[in-house]
Amino acid sequence: MYVAVKGGEAAILATHDLVAEARRGDPAVPEISVAQIREQQALACARVMNEGSLYDQDLAALALKQSQGDVIEAAFLMRAYRTTLPRFGSSQPLDTAAMAIRRRVSATYKDLPGGQVLGPTYDYTHRLFDFTLMEERQSAVGSGQSLPTANPDRRLPIADRLDSHMPRVPDILGAEGLMEAEEPPEGDPRPFDLTRDPVSFPADRDVRLQSMARGDEGFLLGLGYSVQRGFGGTHPFVGEVRVGEVAVEFVPEELGFAVDLGDVTLTECQMVNQFQGSKEVPPQFTRGYGLVFGHSERKAMSMSLVDRALKSRDFGEATNYPAQQDEFVLYHADNVEAAGFVEHLKLPHYVDFQGELELIRRIRKEREERLAQERDAMPEAAE
Repeated sequence: MYVAVKGGEAAILATHDLVAEARRGDPAVPEISVAQIREQQALACARVMNEGSLYDQDLAALALKQSQGDVIEAAFLMRAYRTTLPRFGSSQPLDTAAMAIRRRVSATYKDLPGGQVLGPTYDYTHRLFDFTLMEERQSAVGSGQSLPTANPDRRLPIADRLDSHMPRVPDILGAEGLMEAEEPPEGDPRPFDLTRDPVSFPADRDVRLQSMARGDEGFLLGLGYSVQRGFGGTHPFVGEVRVGEVAVEFVPEELGFAVDLGDVTLTECQMVNQFQGSKEVPPQFTRGYGLVFGHSERKAMSMSLVDRALKSRDFGEATNYPAQQDEFVLYHADNVEAAGFVEHLKLPHYVDFQGELELIRRIRKEREERLAQERDAMPEAAE
């Protein structure tokens, strides 16, 4: 470590001051608050919560501020803090069918039962800069002014203005026997906890989904893209993407009944894929599944694409590509671990490099001696 270098400890302490100075930036510019990040950078907070394996919007915002917006560093902070927290049990399975919907779209049904809910999304924007956002405006809330609204109904919670019956698309197809059935394992055992136990291969689906839920969004996006580009043969339909709040319930041993702990914001994606069938299974649709914290559609979609690719072995399909191989996906999706392995190269490797340096010098010397001998032997061969 650099502490072992002469003056290294003092230099390291000085870097802490430099980091604080760089993080603050120009003192003439107002400092951004954790509350501002939480409320105005919610999509970044959602990514940090997912990759940090901890649902806490305030801590995610703090991690982003402390890391100067470096998402991987922020996720690392979240994971480190998570290890200090006590564990007192597992919540009940979340019922996403009872989600208080903020957004719900499907590419499979035009007249989707319950309706399509576009909600907050960048899907329909023009990707042009809105330079008015550069203007500093006083908050209407802080100034005591009322916020303008063109439609008073928009101020109502979306869940209060929608059809309460919103069946999930795979459930609609399943009612006709057209969708792959998914039942819990016999006895409904507690899911594997990859933060406490070593992973073995082939990995079960609960392990794969855990790993992808906290995996790097960019890595999963690339893998999901690859299976559509011919490296996996997956060309699905978005059965449904839904975003909203879901109640978290816990059953204390001393009570014996469920207690509502609060709501979490989730994004769920179910991809619908075609399957030709086999001797045992009739032709039907299969599913890929993604469930993540916050409003994170791209992550949930990527996760569902890779989930279906990793099920190829279950359906007797070839597993020739990276996204179809659980060992490759699970070992490389973790960006905190990947960043640590890459960035450790910045640490001192003086002894290792000296060994490599001496090896190269010896090889070069032996090569020069061999070439010299060959040159000396050439006149004799000519005679």
